[in-house]
Amino acid sequence: MSIICGVPLLECVYCLACARWAWKRCLHTAGHDSETWGLATAEEFEPVPRLCRYILAVYEEDLRHPLFEPPGGYGINPDWLILRKTYDNTQGHAPPYILYLDHDHADIVLAIRGLNLAKESDYQVLLDNKLGKKKVDGGYVHNGLLKAAGWVLEAECDILKELVEKHPNYTLTFAGHSLGSGVAAMLALVVVQHHDKLGNIDRRRIRCYAIAPARCMSLNLAVRYADVINSVVLQDDFLPRTATPLEDIFKSVFCLPCLLCMRCMRDTCIPEEKMLRDPRRLYAPGRLYHIVERKPFRLGRFPPVVRTAVPVDGRFEHIVLSCNATSDHAIIWIEREARRAMDWYRWIKAMIKKKK
Repeated sequence: MSIICGVPLLECVYCLACARWAWKRCLHTAGHDSETWGLATAEEFEPVPRLCRYILAVYEEDLRHPLFEPPGGYGINPDWLILRKTYDNTQGHAPPYILYLDHDHADIVLAIRGLNLAKESDYQVLLDNKLGKKKVDGGYVHNGLLKAAGWVLEAECDILKELVEKHPNYTLTFAGHSLGSGVAAMLALVVVQHHDKLGNIDRRRIRCYAIAPARCMSLNLAVRYADVINSVVLQDDFLPRTATPLEDIFKSVFCLPCLLCMRCMRDTCIPEEKMLRDPRRLYAPGRLYHIVERKPFRLGRFPPVVRTAVPVDGRFEHIVLSCNATSDHAIIWIEREARRAMDWYRWIKAMIKKKK
């Protein structure tokens, strides 16, 4: 009777779909995502480890007496710190951030921390979105992240304008990790659109570094703002590859098998070409930098290779089944590998100079 009802048949179809999905994911490695990209130069990648340290500094309560310094310190002069905003200051509208006047690198830096798993307000920012909910400049963006960016800009508009006008040769850099990366990317987009708010700042002075970025803007915006926004992804990081809307992920956080089941069936039943053609689909923003420091079926870590491109296709479309998918999202590991990459660049440069 159960065979007539078709229950075993449905179970077989589901099992085959899951097996196909798992097989495709097991064959896919992080190196495939960027294997056709070019190599990043030392000059363009140089700000990344420094900005990672600035983001880490947001977690400190007192930079004069730091508790969690990475090797080599944060590289911050406490006297140049303009302001520091905590959750009490932002009242849940945005993650904590610092504004730092970096005289050594002629840079005005607004650094935003990542998701705090213990803060309900951070989840509210992530959950405030639906596919196609917010349209900006001919494309789509994450509504909650855009609202958080708008709040930060409104709160710091006057002081940013003052700094930009006082230091006309300094760049204005927005940097963030995870949740903060989405807010930073939205900040860069809004400032470029409304540059008159900051004294008609030139687009070429505005930069954004989204570390372990959230998918926050549609493909047309991601490509159009590639001269301003840079996304940095470490090897197997899950977040830039998670096409499932962030709000659905965190709604399903206590039922991961349910999420995997839905993802498996969707990937099986809906052609990939159809999903990629959806103009509302969100992507990691801007120019992509992919740090690759592990090789498939090889033990240990290798000197990091940094690849870069502004791809239209293949912007981290597939999740990598890896035990490092979550650890590669951690800002501490990203800072470490970015620093190793810069050390590798310097070593190569020294060897070339020595041979000459």
